[in-house]
Amino acid sequence: MRSAIDLLEELNSIDESTRIEAKRASELGKSVMQTVIAFANEPGLDGGYLLLGVDWFVNDKGDTVYHAAGLQDPDKVQRDLASQCASALNVVLRPEMQTGTVDGKTVLVVYVPETDVTQKPIYLKATGLPRGAYRRIGSSDQHCVDEDLWVLRGESQPLHGPDSSILPDARLDDFDPAAVAAYRRERARINPQAEELDYNDEDLLEALGALRRLDSQSQPTLAGIVLFGKPLALRRLLPMVRIDYIRVSGNEWVEDPENRFQSIDIRKPLLLALPQAESSIIDELPKGFRLPEGQLQSVQGPACQ
Repeated sequence: MRSAIDLLEELNSIDESTRIEAKRASELGKSVMQTVIAFANEPGLDGGYLLLGVDWFVNDKGDTVYHAAGLQDPDKVQRDLASQCASALNVVLRPEMQTGTVDGKTVLVVYVPETDVTQKPIYLKATGLPRGAYRRIGSSDQHCVDEDLWVLRGESQPLHGPDSSILPDARLDDFDPAAVAAYRRERARINPQAEELDYNDEDLLEALGALRRLDSQSQPTLAGIVLFGKPLALRRLLPMVRIDYIRVSGNEWVEDPENRFQSIDIRKPLLLALPQAESSIIDELPKGFRLPEGQLQSVQGPACQ
């Protein structure tokens, strides 16, 4: 573990760096914990040093000069830091700490080792991911974004999300032509000039991400089967994907569990299932009557409209 004098000399030589951070730390604040997390997270850094009880000023040449300011109660700072590292983070950290004297002032050297990749990312429990995790970028501590989490875990970010993952047992004939036709109708209603309307069905499905090419073969994706899959394909590949519409008669408890409610099981491609579910709900709503001003014919619809 490096000494306080050694770290202070390096600070005055090259300023703060990727592995060294100086802080006044009269009281333990958020910035100290952010640096601790960043040192523990940053891949390949092998940890970093915090030098607490240090102040600085800019001289006439524009250089930053660091000097020991001292800690009034170094024992309390150590206790607070150890406590927060043990309780405020998702993983318990045990940084190495030792006090030193520079120019008669007591400073605290804290070494935070890099955490094993199996424990990353380290983050503040109260904040959560990704904002509660930090990386050490240059001499600064930066909030993590979603892409950083893959780096910290030592993994490559997947090129495809779960929606575009291929279902191994799915086939091209698992697509329901009626669902494809329903998409074409709705797309033409919104934009009759849409380019994809001129595609054949297979090209259309590939353009929408319902198909992906794998080894020169077109394979249905998870999203493709959910949106366009035949009922038989949904039952075979995704048996839990369905809509249950439950009708309860009246507003009183029915003792007989067999007659307590009626259920409609809608197992269709989502493009056809949602309109059926909507129609079923609207049919159950009380109907209202209104006569628009200037019209001779009445309009009936759900009373809640």
